[in-house]
Amino acid sequence: MEDITQNFGTLYHPVSALVIYQTKGTNKVTYVEHFDMDRNGNPINAHPLTEREAKALAKALNTEKEKSKAFLKSKGILPTNVLYINPTDKGAVMWFTKSRKTKLFFADNLHIANGTAEVPALLWYANKHSLTLYALETNRRPNEKTTLYHAPFFNVYEGGNVCMGTVNVNIKNSASVDEFTSAWESYFFNSYFSHLVNEHNPVIGNCVSLWKELIATGKAFPNEVLKKTNRTLKNILP
Repeated sequence: MEDITQNFGTLYHPVSALVIYQTKGTNKVTYVEHFDMDRNGNPINAHPLTEREAKALAKALNTEKEKSKAFLKSKGILPTNVLYINPTDKGAVMWFTKSRKTKLFFADNLHIANGTAEVPALLWYANKHSLTLYALETNRRPNEKTTLYHAPFFNVYEGGNVCMGTVNVNIKNSASVDEFTSAWESYFFNSYFSHLVNEHNPVIGNCVSLWKELIATGKAFPNEVLKKTNRTLKNILP
């Protein structure tokens, strides 16, 4: 089965409509009529646009404008782990994280106990709806020539795309870059790892045995089990 949830969009329902009338001639007079919508999307209850409705519309438009301005802006100095930002309303961010201990969750079918384990340094690339993830060999800040490794986790395609399953990804339009990266890391590590995608084994050896041992022993992640991809950081830059 193919995960197509990232292709879904937000469904909007019509609730009101404005019709602008204007007289012909040099001295044009403008009149705005407001319609409510019934449950079938048909305009009803026509009336002149009131001052209260006009203020509500102006406030809504201004709020959306401010949200757009705030998206992917830093709350202070840009975090040093951020490598690339595309601050449009469809924006994307590339960042890296150093190796660290974190809580991991596994579906029952894997027979791996939930627990804390060390994960390697990672390279993250995400937009509002999807995440791509790679592993890094060291904690050093990557550059364009840095070799990328397969992220050693379940639920990750061979190309690095992450299958989020039933996770409800909801990145706010007003999210700062700090909130954006934190949200994606939380979505990923707080979801349940459940399967190898298309039988892609992302490590040298047995992936189940690897995570069983790391959770049981608390050992540092063994970077020698990482598998190289045929990509460098430069290859995935847009």
